[in-house]
Order: sequence, then structure tokens, then C-alpha cells
Amino acid sequence: MSLPRYVIGIDLGTTNSALAYVDTSLGSDETEPQILPILQLVNLGEVAPRPLLPSFLYLPGAGEVPAGSLKLPWIERTEEAVGEFARQFGSQVPTRLVSSAKSWLSHAGVDRRAPLLPWKAPEECRKISPVEASLRYLRHLADAWNYVMAKGVPANRLEEQDIILTVPASFDAAARELTVEAARAAGLERLTLLEEPQAAFYAWLDVHRQDWRELVEVGDLVLVVDVGGGTTDLTLIEVGQEEGNLVLTRRAVGDHLLLGGDNMDLALAHWAASRIQPTGKLDLGQLLLLGHSCRAAKELLFSDPHLDRAPVTVLGRGRRLVGGMLKTELERQEVERLLLEGFFPLVPLEAQPQQASAGGLQEIGLPYVSDPAVSRHLATFVRRQAESLAQRETPPARVLPNAVLFNGGVFKAEILRRRVLDLLETWLRDSDAGQRRKKPLVRALEGTHLDLAVARGAAYYGMVRRGRGIRIRGGTARAYYIGIETALPAIPGATPPIKALCVAPFGMEEGTETDLPHQEFGLVVGQPVHFRFLGSTVRRQDTAGTLVEDWEGQIEELEPLHVTLGEKAGLGQRVPVHLHAKVTEVGQLELSCISRDGKHRWKLEFNVRKSDRR
Repeated sequence: MSLPRYVIGIDLGTTNSALAYVDTSLGSDETEPQILPILQLVNLGEVAPRPLLPSFLYLPGAGEVPAGSLKLPWIERTEEAVGEFARQFGSQVPTRLVSSAKSWLSHAGVDRRAPLLPWKAPEECRKISPVEASLRYLRHLADAWNYVMAKGVPANRLEEQDIILTVPASFDAAARELTVEAARAAGLERLTLLEEPQAAFYAWLDVHRQDWRELVEVGDLVLVVDVGGGTTDLTLIEVGQEEGNLVLTRRAVGDHLLLGGDNMDLALAHWAASRIQPTGKLDLGQLLLLGHSCRAAKELLFSDPHLDRAPVTVLGRGRRLVGGMLKTELERQEVERLLLEGFFPLVPLEAQPQQASAGGLQEIGLPYVSDPAVSRHLATFVRRQAESLAQRETPPARVLPNAVLFNGGVFKAEILRRRVLDLLETWLRDSDAGQRRKKPLVRALEGTHLDLAVARGAAYYGMVRRGRGIRIRGGTARAYYIGIETALPAIPGATPPIKALCVAPFGMEEGTETDLPHQEFGLVVGQPVHFRFLGSTVRRQDTAGTLVEDWEGQIEELEPLHVTLGEKAGLGQRVPVHLHAKVTEVGQLELSCISRDGKHRWKLEFNVRKSDRR
């Protein structure tokens, strides 16, 4: 079977999405990924191409926009808008604007298939689920591609191509499964998942195809810092050597942190609100609108270093439009102070994220981190991974990063890039290895586009999968475990302790599987049971079959699976089984329980339908 003509990279972002592609029919190893300008509604009745598709969906009410004003080249009648117009127009009507769908997709505390977006919209407003919102963005990308690139050529349609879809490195198995579900609902079956920080690094490799080996050296530890609109994603990539050749290995990923540009925009909005109404108070709707205005002002300041200030506005209360606009300005110096002190303060390597005192009752919403300081989360990640790397049988030359690759729109601000470099420089100089050196110890890897790198890197990785390009070794971003209940006599008021059995070690490659035939366990069938899944980003030494008794602190619980295996028969019976684990090509974990005689096989999957119903 011949391979598809195109390799597609899709960045399904919290704030913006993008699509890059490689036309393999050109036949050159030097072919660079190209960005598809995405046709989208930019004004009522006006469609134009843009390099990015803002990840916003506007759901207008009846009679809210003129009939036919939302139509697209590939569809005459539609009752929604995706992209630039949705973001701009919908920001004036927050109760009809779907945003941050990707963050909701990873939120285990809600039913992610339920119609809950726009969040807090009145009951009479149209709503959709986070999965459905992700589907709409992907479907728009597919329609735009097919309209431009596949007219009259069915073989060129997007659904017929090899597609690399990116996800945060910190996404758990359930969030990955939901992402795959949305993609397949959009018709994208030839699918592979790739972590976003790795995609950003692949984009750097693509830019530096000829000289990357001169820009890094054996022993380098590269920190990929990806701060986008909704999340902070951290990854460590080690530069090693085998048989005289440089090799790249992803060594660690950070926790899932809902902390990004959205938080910064809201902080600026609070500051601007104090200037607009120093003695009054804006309501929540006004504050959200002001946040959108602050984002635009911030982006304007960061894109033009000659500007000292940018205007922000918000409608006053009531229906009066004339004279009802509240105005102020964001001053560059004040913006930089707020972002540096609030989100990137100078902290020691020993710093810990601050934990706010939790109220007994809390409003349900996105699980944002309580400490907005990216610096403290970064210190915790770097310190934990340094301790883990130092415990390797052969410790690496470096355990602290000495190179940085930036990604995400937040780092368009040079002052924020500089602050991250200063933090790492300070931590290295405070370590024993760096005390006697005078030249800078940390350098930035340059050359990538902060908004488009992930899509381009994903397309490049698609070519790597075809044997053309440099591959980053990585596999699973964490080690996976299943809880094994200890066999002890029943004791009043006590529950049996749980041991953590490693079923997929850290770095297990996609498309590989492992058998644990020498360890048997009793599988309860015929009655409802639950399985406890666990994961660790720091225990790299564990192999398949490692049983950990004292696991708290280094291994964290993931979502449990509630299921009845076999036919319901009242009291359950125990069947001797051994375990078999597989990491699919898409990057999902599958775990099977196989009976001793080999005649029965029960597959355990992360059943998000069950875990979503709380």
C-alpha cells in the first residue's frame, strides 16, 4: 500500500490551533514543513486566511447575527463561528463564547462529554461539551484543508493523510483518549499523538538541520518551557552519545499546570479595573471583557518594542452605548512589573509553590494552580528531576538544565525569556558545578516561531516516522502502575494496603508491549470492582513487574476504573491471571488480564465514561 502524499502536523491549542504539512511527492529530504493559511470568518460576511485558528467557538442566539453572515466557502448555512471572528465578537458576549476547551478536556472533575461550555452560561443558552468543542476545531481545520488542498482529488483529503496531533506532555491517559475520540469523530483515523514540548524541539531540529550538532553537545540538558494561553508544560531532553553519534532522549515531563497567558490577562484586567473604577467594582462579565482587551493590549506592546502604552476599554453597566465606554491604558513598565513579580519572580531552587488555604465549599470550575508563580513550579520540577537523575546507576554529567528552548505566545516578551534564563543561571551558579565558571552557563536555543513551532515540529516528526530526520527517544512520559490489594485477614476499620505494580516503565515506546507471565494475581470477575491506576514521572528505575510497597510521595494515583468483568453472577470469583501491557501507536496504554490457561483475556481501559460521572 502506498503512503499518503501529505504528512500533517496539527497543534490543537488552548488559545490557537495551527496546521503544518509536508508534501512528500516533492521527494526531497530537505522539504520543510509548510503552514496552511486557515480560511476562517474574520468579520460578518468576510472570510480570510490566517496562519492561526483561534480556539474559540461562538454560538449566537436566535436573530443575533444577520442570516447567512456566518457562512464559509464549504458550507452555506451554519449557526456557529470558529476562529478570529468568534474570538473578537464573542468576547463581547461571554455567555455565548466557548473558550479553554482543551483545559476542560483534561479536567477529571466534570463530565467532559456533557454540554457545559460556555461555562456559567444561562440555561437558555446553547452549550456543548469539551469533546464536542475540540471536534469542531478539528473539523474546521479538516474542512479548510479539503477546500484548499483537495478540490477534486479525494486522495488529498485530510482524513486520508498521516496526521500527527499534539497534546500536552502532562496529559494523562484519559485526556489523551478524549482527544483521540474527538479526532476520530472528525474523521481523522490515521492518527498519532505527540507531546507538544517534543514537537517544539522537533521544530528546532528542522530549522537547524545542518548545524544542530554544533549547537548542542554531549551532556547538555535542554529544558523546554512551553507557556501557552492556558497551560505551562515542562520537559527535559538530554543530549547523549552512542557509537560516536549524538542522540536525544526525553528524560522528564512536568505536572499538568493550568497556568498561562489567560492568568496573566486576568491579572492585568484586575489592575486595569482598579484604575477605571478606583472606588467601584466591575462585575464578572465586565472583568472578562476587560481581560480580552488587556490581552490585545499586551500583545500589541510585546509586538512593538517602541510602544510605551496601549489602550484598554470595557463597556459600562446598562444598555447605554454613547458615553458608556470605560477606558484606561496599560503602560509597558507596569505590565512588565506585574508579570515579572506576579508570575516570574526570582526564587531559589528550593522554592515550593505556595498552597492557598482551601475553603470548605468551592465553586466548581477549572482546577487552576493556587500559586501563579511559574518560577516556583519551575524550581520544583528542576529540583525533583535533578534528584531523580542523580540516582541513576550512572549519573549524567549534568542534572540541572544548561540550555532552554522557549515555546508559547507568553515568551514573545523578551523580558520574560530573559527572566527564565536568569533563574536557571542563578541555580547553576549556586550549585557546586557552576561556582568557578565566569561565562554564562545557560543558553537559549533560537530559531523557532513561538506560535507555529508545535505544528511544524509535528509535521517534521511525521517524516521522522518515515525514516527521514532525527528522532527524540522518549516513549511514555511516566511509569504506569496498577494497585495490588494485599492479602491480609479482615480487620475492623482497616482497609488492606495497596502495593503499586509497574506495568509500563518510564519511556516505554509506542507500539511496544510487555508481558508479566511470572507474576499471578487473583482477578475478581462477576461483580463490580475497581482498579486503581497510578503513575510516576520520577521513578525511572522501575521495570515491568517491579512491586513498590512504600509508593506515596513518588507515585501518584490517577483515575480509577470501575467495571464488572465477565457475567454478573452475584458473588464474584477469583481467576488466576497474569498481566500484559501495550502502548499503542497512538500513545495510549492498554492493560490486559490473561487467564492461566490462556482461554480468557480481559482488557482494562481508562473508561472515562465511568470516571466522568461523579
